[in-house]
Amino acid sequence: MIIERLELVDFRNYREAVFTPTTGTTLVVGDNGQGKTNLVEAIAYLATLTSFRGAPPEALVRTGTSGAVLRANVLDDDRSSLIEAELSVPGRHRVQVNRQRLARARDMLGVVRVTVFSPDDLALVKAGPSGRRRYLDDTLVALAVKHDAGRLELDRIVRQRNVLLRQTRGRLDEDAARTLDVWDQRLVDVGERFGHARATLVARLEPFVVEAYGQLAGAAEGIGLTYDPAWRRTGLAAALAAARPADLRLGVSTVGPHRDELDLTVGALPARTHASQGEQRTLALSLRLAAHRLVAERTGSTPVLVLDDVLSELDPGRAAALLEHLPEGQIIITTAGEAPAAVEPERVLRVVGGVLHDGASSRV
Repeated sequence: MIIERLELVDFRNYREAVFTPTTGTTLVVGDNGQGKTNLVEAIAYLATLTSFRGAPPEALVRTGTSGAVLRANVLDDDRSSLIEAELSVPGRHRVQVNRQRLARARDMLGVVRVTVFSPDDLALVKAGPSGRRRYLDDTLVALAVKHDAGRLELDRIVRQRNVLLRQTRGRLDEDAARTLDVWDQRLVDVGERFGHARATLVARLEPFVVEAYGQLAGAAEGIGLTYDPAWRRTGLAAALAAARPADLRLGVSTVGPHRDELDLTVGALPARTHASQGEQRTLALSLRLAAHRLVAERTGSTPVLVLDDVLSELDPGRAAALLEHLPEGQIIITTAGEAPAAVEPERVLRVVGGVLHDGASSRV
C-alpha cells in the first residue's frame, strides 16, 4: 500500500499542505511543536478515522476554523483510491471513497492500512491491560474487518449487562434474573468467539515478536506472549455463573474478554515490572513490527509504516538495528534530532510551523 499524495487543509496546525512521500523511505525533520506528529496523525487518521493520540475530533481542526479536510490518493496493488475526509466542528463528519460517501466509519476499515509506532507506545508494555487488549483487537480488525463488528457487539453487551447489574442494587428478583440470563448467554456467544480469535492471534504473533526483538536487541531469550484468561479454561458460561454474586455486589461485569490480560515477558520475567525501560521500549516496538508483518503476510497488502520520533528514544545500537531490519514498503520517519547515518531516505522534508519544505538536509 502506498500513499501517493496527501492534502491537508486546516488540520491541526496546517493551514494548507501537500505531502507527497516516496514509495520507499521519507524522512520528516523538524523541531518539536512544528507539526511532524500532526502530519503522520493525518495519515493514520485515514486508516481508522480516529486519532492514534487519542485526541477528540474537534482537536484535529485548526484553531479558529470550523472544519478540516484530508484528501489522499492511495495505491494498493494496481487499485487507486481517492479518500476524502471532512471534519466539521460542530456537525457530522463526512468520508468519501472515490466520490462515494460512506454510511459508516466501519466501511473505511481496510481501505487504508497504516502501522504507527510513537514514543507513547511504551505504555503498551508499561501501563495497564486495556492498551494491550486494544493492541490485539486493532490487529484483529486490521486482519479482518469482521472483527470490528464483534468488538462493538461485545462492548454493547457488557455495557447493557452493567446497567442491569447496577439497577439490581445487589438484589436479584425473578425478572432481573431472567434478563441477566439473556445477557449472559449473549456475552458467552460473542465472548467465546472473541477469546478464540485473540488466542489464535497471539499464537501467530509471538514468533514475529521474538524475531523482531532479536533483530533489535541481538537476542530474544525469554521473550514471550501469553493470553490465557481463567474463563477460557472453564468456559465463559461457568465463569459468569461463578462470578455472578461478585458482579451483583459490585455492579460491574468482572469476567470476560473486556477484562483479559496479555502477559508479556522479557528474560522469562514480567516485562511490565521487571524489564528495564530500554527493554520495554524494544518490546513495544517489536509488538508493532510483528503486527505490521503479520498483517502484510495475511492480507497481501503491506501497511504504510510510520515511525514517529522513535529513533531518539532508542540507544544507538538498537536504532541502527531497527534501520537495518526495516520491512519493505512505504516508510515515513519523523525526527527532531540528528538522523542516524544509517537512514538513507529517498526524500527529506523539513516542517516549520505547519509548513513543509522540500529538499532539506536530514542533518540538523
